[in-house]
Amino acid sequence: MSRYDEDAKYERPKRRTRPRTKDRPSYDDAVTGFVITRDRGRYTTWVDDDAEDGRLVTAMKARQLGRKGVIVGDLVKLDGDASGDEGTLARIVEVLPRETLLRRSADDDDPVERPLVANAEQLVIVVAVANPEPRTRLIDRFLVAAYDAGMRPLLCLTKTDLADPEPLLSTYRPLGVESVATHQGGDLSALREQLQDRTSVLVGHSGVGKSTLVNALVPGADRAIGVVNDVTGRGRHTSTSALVLRMPDGGWIVDTPGIRSFGLAHVQPDQLINAFPDLAAEVIDCPRGCTHAETEPDCALDDAVESGRVEAERVASFRRLLASREGRAEQNWSPEQA
Repeated sequence: MSRYDEDAKYERPKRRTRPRTKDRPSYDDAVTGFVITRDRGRYTTWVDDDAEDGRLVTAMKARQLGRKGVIVGDLVKLDGDASGDEGTLARIVEVLPRETLLRRSADDDDPVERPLVANAEQLVIVVAVANPEPRTRLIDRFLVAAYDAGMRPLLCLTKTDLADPEPLLSTYRPLGVESVATHQGGDLSALREQLQDRTSVLVGHSGVGKSTLVNALVPGADRAIGVVNDVTGRGRHTSTSALVLRMPDGGWIVDTPGIRSFGLAHVQPDQLINAFPDLAAEVIDCPRGCTHAETEPDCALDDAVESGRVEAERVASFRRLLASREGRAEQNWSPEQA
């Protein structure tokens, strides 16, 4: 008789598992950290819990966060060993709601937005007036990103000892953008005043002197400084990742890698015009679907200009931002454009 019975019922051994529960850990003892940089899945955070100077804590993202991203500038809850001692590793168990979010897309045809920095109040657009020449299309794109994020834009002109900054400043004056002028070795008190007690993101394409500014503003920052290629007129990327630095007199600055393109596929015209309350009040009378561009035949902005309710230069400047958002070819600035 065969010891194997084909008709016998086979019962699979039961797997021992924990019963599912909707209860989740409360993490009442978790401390709040401020993400200042990221490197290969490890996040460096700043914890300031009534300590004299605060402390740096290295952390990793907890599994329960899933695909939720953690970016520079985020305020996060830290569980586990948050002592900051060498060799310790905390867990990021929660990302707190963001007040602002600076975003971009890879290009103007890519609908996927890429978050860059969270919770910053100010976008400092660093532009050299010469060597390399200003690129107004890129400046305009930074402005669009700032208005979309709800951030205050500030134009920081460098190398003003090489050329007159006034023609470039006049291009952005109708938009109400504040500005400061600097040059290497010069007085930075006006810029420090604008940065004090704020969290500011510094952006600009390579070679404009962003790292030089950071090193002057934050002693010991030691950000690498590049040079401008004599042939191409472009700078070399020296900063390779976003890094938050603490200002000696209060405030934080976020140094970002040099940027040569800035996609704005995620920004809609209605979002942009909301940053200009005087213009937004006029476009209520626009026909449905109006993009407010210069080519729109019945845009209410044209009537507002003709009647004198808004300045023509301000509408033209706003429409220049719209054109930049639409991805028209970038070009170098020249005084004739002002």
